Formats: sequence, structure tokens, C-alpha cells
Amino acid sequence: MNFRILAVGDVVGKPGLSFLRKNLSAFRIENKVDFIVVNGENAAETGKGLSPDDADAIFAAGADVITTGNHIFRRSNIYNYLDDKSAILRPANYSGECPGHGYSIENIGGVRVLCINVLGTVFLESHSSPFETVGAILKREEGCYDFSVCDIHAEATSEKNAFAYFFDGKIDFIFGTHTHIQTNDLRVLPGGTAFITDIGMTGPEDSVIGVKAAQSIKRFTTGMPTRYDVADGDCILCGAMVELDRTNSKVLSTKLIKIGGSCENS
Repeated sequence: MNFRILAVGDVVGKPGLSFLRKNLSAFRIENKVDFIVVNGENAAETGKGLSPDDADAIFAAGADVITTGNHIFRRSNIYNYLDDKSAILRPANYSGECPGHGYSIENIGGVRVLCINVLGTVFLESHSSPFETVGAILKREEGCYDFSVCDIHAEATSEKNAFAYFFDGKIDFIFGTHTHIQTNDLRVLPGGTAFITDIGMTGPEDSVIGVKAAQSIKRFTTGMPTRYDVADGDCILCGAMVELDRTNSKVLSTKLIKIGGSCENS
């Protein structure tokens, strides 16, 4: 029997969280998904950060692990939650003095899944190299897991691609988050790692990466500070699904996921 992993892109605000809750569990059952990781760092009502209630809602919707990114520490009420619950991650290359954990090993029906969360360094503030950090984690946990996945939350496509090639053959599934735009490059690299530059977002489709379009346009055309609100309207859920052979971790199939919106292809 094979093992299916679904990675879901950044949940944006109340609309994105609501859409996730309506669709994720049904998708899991229909597609016989074994493990789900959801990036939730924008799930707060305002679209930045994450509260304990938001995290609980994502887990209740069907996520096995929640990954995050550069907005994870915006809300102080999440700090103890990060310390107490190993299945919600903050970037592993933040300082060890920061609340929370950068990776976890979850037992899913007897299958041990190593899930790592790391932050890029280009145009973002991280404390150490994602390359060195992930390399150390893999060495430390060698032999302790059956499958491995990594969310690289990064701005630059070049950094995400370089990271994926660096760990090709060492991690089963690497997916990028942060830009909220799903890329069309889901593939298996020469060493056997499944990779996509960015899995996209879960939130309002008629928007600029989840924000009301008029507000984003004003910011770009005037250069003036502008209030950003989560957009309204119909939502999409974007991600990628990878099927692995339980006996040798070989990638058997990959599939882009987009539920809802104007071009559904799930």
C-alpha cells in the first residue's frame, strides 16, 4: 500500500480558514490522503499571524501538521501553544531561544513522518542558513523516520530551487510557501525528491495574494502606507499531493491541487 501526502498552501484570513474547514476533510477521505500539512501563518482574521483558536481550527479541519513562516510571532498568545504542541512548527532556522519547534516526527498509522519548516534568507529575516539547519536535522534524526517533507517558506524562487536540488534524494517532498501564487513546476528531481516552488494559498481568489486588490494597487501606485484587509468573495484551496511507495520512498505520482475558483483541477 502506498502513502499519500498533501501539502496545502498558506491559509489567508477568516475566508481562507472557513474554506479549509469546508473542504479539507472531504478531500482527504475522497482521495485517501494519509498525511496533511497546512501552512497556517496567515490564518488570523486580519491575514497575518496565527492564534491558538486558528490553529485548533486547522487541526480540526484535518491537518496533521501546521507549518508557518515569517509572521508566526506576530501574536504573543501563540507562544505557549508553539511550545506545548509539537505538531505546529515555526521555522527551524530561527534562534533556539524562540518559542516552539522547527520540526516534528508524527506517527501516522505506524508510519513516521519527519516534517521540517524552514525560512528563506533572501528578503526575509532568518537567524541561520536553511541549508545548514536542515542538514543538521537530517543527520540528527537519521533512522528515526520513514518519510520526510519540508516547507521552505521563502521569497526567492532561486533560493527555493537551490534548496531543493541541494537536498534532492535526501528529503522525499519539498514544497515552497510564502508567495501565495501556485507555480506550475511540480516535478520529481533527478535524485528522486518531489518538488514545487510554491504551492499557492487558501483564500479569496479575487484578490492580490489574499488582500483586497484596490488596497494593494494603491500601495504600488502611490508608495504610501496602506491598510491591508483580507479580500471577500469565492475562495480557492491550493496545494500539491505526492504519492510515495511505502517500501522504498520512491515517488510514484505527483498532482497539483486547486479546489474552487475559476479553474478547478482537483
